[in-house]
Amino acid sequence: MNYIKESLSQVFGNKPSRPNKENQPDALKEIYQGKKGKLSKADVEAVRHEHVNTCCNKWQRRRWLTLISVNLLFVVSFAFDVQLLEGAMTASRFVGFHFADLNSALQVMLAYKHVVLNLVIGTTTVFIMWLLLGGRTFCSWVCPYHLLAEWAEYLHLWLVKKKIVTNHTFHRKTRSVFYVIFALLALISGYTVFETISPTGILSRALIYGPGVALVWVGVLLLFEVFYSRRAWCKYVCPIGVTYAVVGIASPVRVSYNAENCHHEGDCRKICEVPHVLDLTIRGAAYDVNQDVSADCTRCGMCVDVCPTDSLNFKIKGLDKFH
Repeated sequence: MNYIKESLSQVFGNKPSRPNKENQPDALKEIYQGKKGKLSKADVEAVRHEHVNTCCNKWQRRRWLTLISVNLLFVVSFAFDVQLLEGAMTASRFVGFHFADLNSALQVMLAYKHVVLNLVIGTTTVFIMWLLLGGRTFCSWVCPYHLLAEWAEYLHLWLVKKKIVTNHTFHRKTRSVFYVIFALLALISGYTVFETISPTGILSRALIYGPGVALVWVGVLLLFEVFYSRRAWCKYVCPIGVTYAVVGIASPVRVSYNAENCHHEGDCRKICEVPHVLDLTIRGAAYDVNQDVSADCTRCGMCVDVCPTDSLNFKIKGLDKFH
């Protein structure tokens, strides 16, 4: 119950809660106390250096391969008319099974005040899928804009490092405000406003059916993220992540943190798109020796790849971690 409450709080823009140190388990207190003065900077740097030389970014490679394969399957199915995967990212049919993006379906129902049977079937299928996979898995493993934004992020970070640009942040509750705005616009106008400007749908349709003028909007978003605000669309605007994060709260697939292994070097938070979910890796900030990262996590695996001490891992609740 605490996990669900904390996840919902973070999804809607609140800061991660901090534990009362008096209520932390004795085992966790002993871990934190035992590390004081015993880990020199040289020791930590040695561990990090060794990991950098051996890290293969396996989860990132798996994720990129999955994301590219899913989107190419749409392209190939349409180009060769094999009818394997029809439609686009917002609504599709895979070997006869209907799939409908949950946020898109909500927008359609609000706009047209009508529920189509195929939409119910499609949303049910997708709901079960992401209920099992959890978190904002759709964002990092399927969404085509996420991949472009991730590549743009590398350029943004390089420009920041060279002090050519400065990163600007917004309040995380901005995303919740936009969620309500898009829902109200659909309800009042009878038009799916968000779908018109969603880079996810624009890119998916462009890949399958050919480029259009809407790609200019996607380019503007990417330029904004490169030169002004790191991953701004995904972090502060897009309602898709909110929808899937809420659905995936009960998922058995999670990223798990182990405080005993952690050296608190902070590399995971530096690389994370949503670093607030990793505040538990700060010394003294965990509630228990083993704790699951909240459902606002995109499950991208970047923190798992970069962690030099194996403190972060994917796991299926009730089972061991998996690699």
